[in-house]
Amino acid sequence: MSVFNRLSEEQFEDIGRRFDAIRSDVLADLGERDETYIRTLVKRQRQLEIGGRIMMMLPPTWPLAVAALSASKILDNMEIGHNVMHGQYDFMNDPALNSRDFDWDTADTAKNWKATHNHEHHTYTNVINRDHDIGYGLLRMSEEQPWEPRFLANLPLTVVLHTFFQHFVAVQNLKLEDVLVYKTKSGKQLREDFKPVWKKMRKQLAKDYLLFPLLAGPMAPLVFVGNVAANLARNVWACAVIFNGHFPEEVEQFPESVVESETRGQWYVRQLLGSANFSGGRLMHIMSGNLSFQIEHHLFPDLPAHRYAEISPRVRAICEEFGLPYNTGSFWRQTLSTWKRIARLSLPSRSRNTPSSDDGDNTQELPLAA
Repeated sequence: MSVFNRLSEEQFEDIGRRFDAIRSDVLADLGERDETYIRTLVKRQRQLEIGGRIMMMLPPTWPLAVAALSASKILDNMEIGHNVMHGQYDFMNDPALNSRDFDWDTADTAKNWKATHNHEHHTYTNVINRDHDIGYGLLRMSEEQPWEPRFLANLPLTVVLHTFFQHFVAVQNLKLEDVLVYKTKSGKQLREDFKPVWKKMRKQLAKDYLLFPLLAGPMAPLVFVGNVAANLARNVWACAVIFNGHFPEEVEQFPESVVESETRGQWYVRQLLGSANFSGGRLMHIMSGNLSFQIEHHLFPDLPAHRYAEISPRVRAICEEFGLPYNTGSFWRQTLSTWKRIARLSLPSRSRNTPSSDDGDNTQELPLAA
């Protein structure tokens, strides 16, 4: 039975107060330490990008250049772009690090990302038909998604999604499946919605695959391939981090009825049950944008992410007190669990009345069913 079905209203209220207290404590402590952290990180990211682009024109340093540019793009997208656009550093009142004005080195526009990620994904985390991150309209990632023959390609399409992740995220707001599969959106509307997306996408493609190769003169092919490699490394890593945060086998998904009269305490518990962490060292946490603490991120998306490691023991203590699961494991354990889920869901589900082989109960019982 999901923990959602056994917690009382009073327990949900108590959990909400406990998590609110953590949030209040961190907000009261924000200041110079957080400013120093993000400014130092931005400085390192710029050093890596400049160094990488210069070294890429020198054949002996090409492998090092690809590594530096890859790291620069990962830092820009994960620990800087993702977190700044969540408003984590708005308290600094620095226009360069403010969620209203920041833009990042990727094909997705900041405006579209804040709509699909900040609003849609973080409001309706793991709610079927409301959180588009559940499969991105491309994959079947839940037993509650009706099976269609196209989902037989779940595994190869996941590889394609990892490879071209920045472009899939860029077109996520277009809801391409509504045009190509379900025919609920017109081609005219799609072309209109694509205009701002193509403007940003075109700018990124021109920068990496035209401008910098041309600046390299005879070294243009080397720079072109180096930029392809750096973008590929960033895409695969970012997609893997995000998949590990929401799709391991034990992570729960929810029916739309869950949000109809959801209390703050229930919202916190849904974020907790719908997310998963992975363990690692300090460098792993920084390079993942601290989304290795996906649970803490979903509980407190607007707190500076480098604080999640400090918050984590308090979150775990609340989980232990109320018998709530705290889904964590190594990066590879969560990756294996995620890919097992993707493979299983590529096939039609067994009857919902078929007992689970694990516990003899129907594991598809959903929380807060209306």
